[in-house]
Amino acid sequence: MEKNQLNLILRVLKKMYASEVLDNLVIVGSWALYFYQYYFHQGEYFPDIRTRDIDFLVPLPPKFKRNVDIPLLLKEFGFIVHHGGTKGYIRLDHPELIVEFLIPEMGKGRDTPYPLPSLGLNAQPLRFLHFLAEHTITIEHENMKLRLPHPAAYALHKLIIFDRRRTKDKAEKDSKQAIQLLQYLEKNSKDIREIKTIFSTMHKKWQKTVLENLKKLDEENLIQLLVKIS
Repeated sequence: MEKNQLNLILRVLKKMYASEVLDNLVIVGSWALYFYQYYFHQGEYFPDIRTRDIDFLVPLPPKFKRNVDIPLLLKEFGFIVHHGGTKGYIRLDHPELIVEFLIPEMGKGRDTPYPLPSLGLNAQPLRFLHFLAEHTITIEHENMKLRLPHPAAYALHKLIIFDRRRTKDKAEKDSKQAIQLLQYLEKNSKDIREIKTIFSTMHKKWQKTVLENLKKLDEENLIQLLVKIS
């Protein structure tokens, strides 16, 4: 992670926080890992972040205090609007950062972007994201309150989706992040209880997928942990 990129992310977050947008967004993806170090407070968790993307999850139903044109809000930082592919997913591009918005895909799903007129853009629907939206934490950083998925939810989510990735590199990255995070959480008795609570809320089919994927990864200790606490 480069200092310029981190500075830009903080400027983006502060701008959105001042506009009362962040209250109803959850930071997901790899950048959630970066902010977990301020949740653990132990000075031991320092993830290696190597990505241009910062993803914001919009929980359903979308609720915003007021309308804020995000593309216009971030234009002063040099972001431009990019319409991806034939479906027209909107993302905001900068040489050092890509800002994207995601929303849980429910039911039969949809083949088009989810319109967010309150934000002046749209979001990409993806499966399993409602699980992250249901288990969140709030941290304080740089005089801001930021919402993140609970670390246990983040790790378990990765263990559901990593083998669905289109590329081997992304699958390996997801599985590595999940394992490292669960191993770190395992050291803390409080977090072990949270793993138990969150794992127990998962659909039985998802629990089975998590355990099967841990078996593929040869993580017998974590399997025993989840089986023991489930």
